[in-house]
Amino acid sequence: MKRKLYALAFAFAAALLVAVAGCGGTKTVTRTVTAPATTTSGRQVSEQVAAGAHDFVQFACVKCHGERGRGGVSPAVPGLTAAGKGFSVAQLRSIIDKGLGESKNPSQPYMPVWGPVISKRQVSDLVAYLRAGLPAVTGASAPPVQTAQGAAVQGAGLYVAYGCINCHGPNGLGGVPNPQAPDKTIPPLSGEDFFSEFDTDKKIEDVIRSGSVIGRPPIASMPHWGGILSDQQLKALVAYIKTLKSS
Repeated sequence: MKRKLYALAFAFAAALLVAVAGCGGTKTVTRTVTAPATTTSGRQVSEQVAAGAHDFVQFACVKCHGERGRGGVSPAVPGLTAAGKGFSVAQLRSIIDKGLGESKNPSQPYMPVWGPVISKRQVSDLVAYLRAGLPAVTGASAPPVQTAQGAAVQGAGLYVAYGCINCHGPNGLGGVPNPQAPDKTIPPLSGEDFFSEFDTDKKIEDVIRSGSVIGRPPIASMPHWGGILSDQQLKALVAYIKTLKSS
């Protein structure tokens, strides 16, 4: 029995390692096998659909349209479960690129203009995900936001979870292109200019609540977060922003 076990172990090791004689040494060749993308129920999905599921989380679509686009976040934001069949590919691309709707009421969420921020490949992946019925792809979920470690820590988590980082950059440093805007970029949330203009907590909270350049494609727009984020979450974001570089 022991001899059989030793033989099996040797055969397994030999299958993993390929020894090439030469110069008195050996060369190890390692083969990497990539597992197919799957849903949480084990169903396989294409790489494009999987990428769209991760984009759906990264760009905070989930925060307005709900988990897997099922709605329930705000009465003003529709679910997306029927969008894949109800709209053509061209219509879905246009909505993502150019936004949808226009409202001066900050309590009513607005689909922002994503065109200058999201690549054509990412839009295609998002559309593929929608048309596949928004399956629950393994690993496509936002990291949890810590709520018991102070307002600034919570705000830092919200900054990532709600997609602020995609437009305003890591640590609020900005630099994301916005070609049609007057200054050609999405503004940072740090630095002397920002903190001289937004010199009170209320001013920072108000611009998060009400958004900016709403309904003006092709300029990237900041959505109305007032109808999505709670007052406590808004204050946590302000607390985080106030930790960023001021000069």
